Amino acid sequence: MRVAGVGLIMLAAICWGISGGIADILMNKGWDPMVISLYRGAVGFIFFFAWFLFRFSQNWMFSPRLYIWSLLAGVGVAGNFTFYAFSIQEASIAVAATLMYTAPVFVLLISFLLRIERSTWLKWGCISGVLMGVILLTGAYNTSSISVSYLGAAAGLAAGLFYALFIFGFKNASSIGKPQSTLTIAFFSFCLILFLFTDSAEIVSVMTSNDIGWFLLLGVVGAGISFIFYVIGIHLTAPSTASIVAMVEPVTASLFAVLLLGDHLTTIQLLGMLLILVTITVLSVKQSN
Repeated sequence: MRVAGVGLIMLAAICWGISGGIADILMNKGWDPMVISLYRGAVGFIFFFAWFLFRFSQNWMFSPRLYIWSLLAGVGVAGNFTFYAFSIQEASIAVAATLMYTAPVFVLLISFLLRIERSTWLKWGCISGVLMGVILLTGAYNTSSISVSYLGAAAGLAAGLFYALFIFGFKNASSIGKPQSTLTIAFFSFCLILFLFTDSAEIVSVMTSNDIGWFLLLGVVGAGISFIFYVIGIHLTAPSTASIVAMVEPVTASLFAVLLLGDHLTTIQLLGMLLILVTITVLSVKQSN
């Protein structure tokens, strides 16, 4: 069962990595990042709603706390998808995906503020390691020739912050109700939020465009099947193992960008990426133990 869990989490991470490449293709075709994010989440919502209805009697429950935490998760995933797309547009897929995985650091800092976790030298060392990795990855050590735009770096870190918000919301909601219910409510609120901030004319134009296939593929791969794989997989394996396997996402995103889209990273950027991923892995393992 553990092997099956690892395999499902790896599939989910690969799907998320590929979704960054698909989003980049659509942005190069002139589509707005918010429209891309909306369709990614909307197609995902259809999958989660169908999964919810499959065992409606078991998944349905009325709980205000479930709705509140799920709504918070929806806000988190809306911000995560949107800022991730903006970071890809302003920087690159590899940079955006890596910066997004600073989320555990934001979770840790929030836990410090809320006094949920105790501060230790190891945890602050991990935070410092991630900060150093971000500096190397973005080129912030040399402001005269920074390799990543401030907007791209800020959007990537914002994606990580909202990812942390999603983790908090989803974890608390899932402790009350079924994951199917949580994902359905979260992505329904996601669709409502992004619909309010997205150009409705462009939303409609997607339906009749030649790129509708790309949008559907993005939603299926980047939200629909990937989240279902991850939710099932996380119940079949240890959290520490899941945290390590999930690091396949930025690796997949980077390989997609380099091999298929022609992006490139400097040696210093690769070192920064490696430092972030290794530090986050160590932190995640320690948090799970």
